[in-house]
Amino acid sequence: MVDQQIDDFIDSVLTKEPKRRAYIERDREQGHNQLWQDYFSENPTYTHDMFRRRFRMNKSLFLRIVERLGNEIPYFQQRRNGHGRNGLSTLQKCSSAIRSLAYGQAGDVNDEYLRLVASTAILCLENFAEAIIQLFGDEYLRRPTTEDLQRLLDVGEARGFSGMIGSIDCMHWEWKNCPTAWKCQFTRGSGKPTIVLEAVASQDLWIWHSFFGLPGTLNDINVLDRSPVFDDILQGRAPKVKFKVNNHTYRMTYYLTDGIYPNWATFIQSIPLPQGPKAHKFAEKQESVRKDVERAFGVLQSRFAIVKNPTLKWDKEKIGKIMRTCVILHNMIVEDERHGYTLADTSEFESGESSRSAKVKTRESVNVDMLNIRNQIRDPGVHERLKADLVENVWENFGNRDE
Repeated sequence: MVDQQIDDFIDSVLTKEPKRRAYIERDREQGHNQLWQDYFSENPTYTHDMFRRRFRMNKSLFLRIVERLGNEIPYFQQRRNGHGRNGLSTLQKCSSAIRSLAYGQAGDVNDEYLRLVASTAILCLENFAEAIIQLFGDEYLRRPTTEDLQRLLDVGEARGFSGMIGSIDCMHWEWKNCPTAWKCQFTRGSGKPTIVLEAVASQDLWIWHSFFGLPGTLNDINVLDRSPVFDDILQGRAPKVKFKVNNHTYRMTYYLTDGIYPNWATFIQSIPLPQGPKAHKFAEKQESVRKDVERAFGVLQSRFAIVKNPTLKWDKEKIGKIMRTCVILHNMIVEDERHGYTLADTSEFESGESSRSAKVKTRESVNVDMLNIRNQIRDPGVHERLKADLVENVWENFGNRDE
């Protein structure tokens, strides 16, 4: 009997001419109500931990974002159509965008749950990216302020690297739908097209600098030549810093890097073939601390699978906005959850009892000799002297702890 019904159904489908449905009633009100009951009601179906895992952030932070977008961005405000029926709610649009970033899947994956078509989901993501950059970009993509810099110096001192304010490296994001005309420009060797992200990260995984958009054929040095990472120093906007290492005074902060970066005063690499206990201990500590930026890349990709999976976008500008949005959201999550991290104890240095002499002052004048500052940044002599002093400093602070 069942087989006969299936055969009749197949015959009816084959004999009838298919008709295109111009409109599908998705019952978007049901989608909003279901979303509200599952996560935002007084007694939600799913717990706080499940919300944190699926939305990649705490509920309070997500609601803060929803409130700002709903109040200040017209696209995310719920409106009535010509029939007097409410459109998609702010929660539905923001949830769709966050799910797209978090899982990196096709636009129609959430159609059955959030009740919105794939084209609308893509539009939500694009408007969400622009809104996040507009509302939160200035605060969460900022350069370190005087207070930020002082805290970074305190953390660096506690970890044995006086004057260090972070680690720098590059990450590649695969571009699946790279235009054929650009493919050779963005492809290195026999690999796939990629776009490069240069970033500076601190121990708490905050990304202080992000530079995205260069083709994947460039290595870290080529990216550095085009990067604005030292613009504030060159233009005299960076705070003045003074610190001592091994009784030698220095006036320029530095980043920890891997071996590809040049021997500049602003970069400190590990020792490739360490000889002796002091060099071994320095290489061990440097390679350990330098992993901050690698951890930041890993957390960024695990939080937002869209930057881990090959990007399906065609427009390079939209790809850049998505990456900036993920970095901003990443920093917002770091700020929201920083109190739960186990970081270095900097209380000794914050109370003024440190042997380090570091004073952070804001520059009063921007009339600077850019060529002279550029030469100071790239001074190999200062690099060698600072590295030797750091070897002694690390050994003095950590060399005898294992004995």
